[in-house]
Amino acid sequence: MRLSCRWHLPTIGGNVVRVNGRRTIWVLGDQLDRQSAALADADPATDTILMVESTTKLASKHWHVQRAHFVITSMRRFAESLRSDGFTVDYRRSLTLASGLAEHRREHSPERVVAMEPASRHGWAMLERCGVALVRTNQFLCHPDEFAAWAAGRTSLRMEDFYRWHRRRLGYLMDGDQPATGRWNYDADNRQPPPKAGGQQSVLAQWPEPLVTPLDDIDHAVLADLPDGLWGDTPIGLWATSHAEAHRRLDHFVDNVLPSFGPHEDAMLSTNWHLAHAMLAQYLNIGLLHPRDVCDAVEQAYCAGLVPIASAEGFIRQVIGWREYVWGVYWLWGDDYRDSNAFDAHRPVPPAFTGAPTSMRCVENTVANLAAHGWVHHIERLMVLGNLALIAGVEPWAMTNWMWASFVDGAEWVMLPNVIGMALHADGGRMATKPYAAGGAYIDRMSDFCGDCRYDRKQRTGDDACPFTTLYWDFLDRHSTRLAANNRVVRQVRAGEQLSDMPAVRARARDVMAMLDAGTL
Repeated sequence: MRLSCRWHLPTIGGNVVRVNGRRTIWVLGDQLDRQSAALADADPATDTILMVESTTKLASKHWHVQRAHFVITSMRRFAESLRSDGFTVDYRRSLTLASGLAEHRREHSPERVVAMEPASRHGWAMLERCGVALVRTNQFLCHPDEFAAWAAGRTSLRMEDFYRWHRRRLGYLMDGDQPATGRWNYDADNRQPPPKAGGQQSVLAQWPEPLVTPLDDIDHAVLADLPDGLWGDTPIGLWATSHAEAHRRLDHFVDNVLPSFGPHEDAMLSTNWHLAHAMLAQYLNIGLLHPRDVCDAVEQAYCAGLVPIASAEGFIRQVIGWREYVWGVYWLWGDDYRDSNAFDAHRPVPPAFTGAPTSMRCVENTVANLAAHGWVHHIERLMVLGNLALIAGVEPWAMTNWMWASFVDGAEWVMLPNVIGMALHADGGRMATKPYAAGGAYIDRMSDFCGDCRYDRKQRTGDDACPFTTLYWDFLDRHSTRLAANNRVVRQVRAGEQLSDMPAVRARARDVMAMLDAGTL
């Protein structure tokens, strides 16, 4: 039986029930899709579109300027595109989203206000309080109700199990009921360290620079409207803010980057901040791209013989596997998930993450790239930023809030499971089967950061000891009772118990954490 390539999938989600009379369709800032469930049957003759910028939301966090610019500029461009389609668009800047709706109702007197289901619990509660009728979301390929049905009765919610169920359901890279080529997962092929210097040049040639769109009047108007106090470098047009430009970046990725996506997926390089990563999540998260369009394009490239299976499968797994799994568990685990703190961690976000200088080269490089672009890839998020926060004992919700505000693809539903569950293991293992704690040896293996770093990744103690190495062994020691019950890390715990210099490690760890808090590490 031969693989059948398909370029469409069944629609997931419902349509708006039409009611005679004046109707307002409220489009939230992360629902910028003309085919979204609330807009799919919209009629310019009878429907008014409401869009609201909330000044309170903008003041609620220390946002990266590129994050704020990306969302607001995308909203304003989408409003213009709806106007060009003939819609009356009431686009307003208000104190809050709710006050914007109240102002709209006073001025326009709609008989009914509808919106697509929002991407956060706070948004859902606000819309219900305001009497807005909700339409089932079609922005993802697995609705939370469908995820809950899949999860019902399971003793564990492994992402790999969800991925295989979801891939069968959607039909991507499938040969009947089995995966094309007979393998579900090529993850083992996609964990290579950075290329060595001798072969680096040819590999780097396969990692073309990302597209840039020159800023225009809308961009400059948004930048002028942003409040003082945001952080990070001013946008240069790296992040698309229209459907056309987002699709241009999708095409660029599939045509030029996807063939080399995968092998060095977990690598970190000081000389290249993007490698072969897609950098498309932010467009998916606000509606400028739909996951169906993205996965169709990747599967089509594979079927045409333009992309190896390991690259196609690895990327599709990120979209229909990991991304939709995170979306599902966000809704499944309830509001109290954000309070999870299994390791009783209460340290603040390190000043090294927020602008203080540091001699830790891996942290310095990662934070510099984050400041420059509002983005670093998943291993730098997990094994540099998240790893240091985990082994140092940073408070989970503080870390979640910081990452939410700092990344151009940030959102509560994205960061809550990824930070609390994956990076910090603060949920006690509901999401990940082990804490992703590591010392300097891992960073040295997967990057070029350690070679000329001021700290020695082989040393646990002394002034030159790598903070990651010191804190890793101290973390295992501090939480030995809990961690010894985990069969994936018990060997490391027992190895730590055999270290003759453990008292010195504990003393060095106290010094490291004091310097980390003071921003002098």
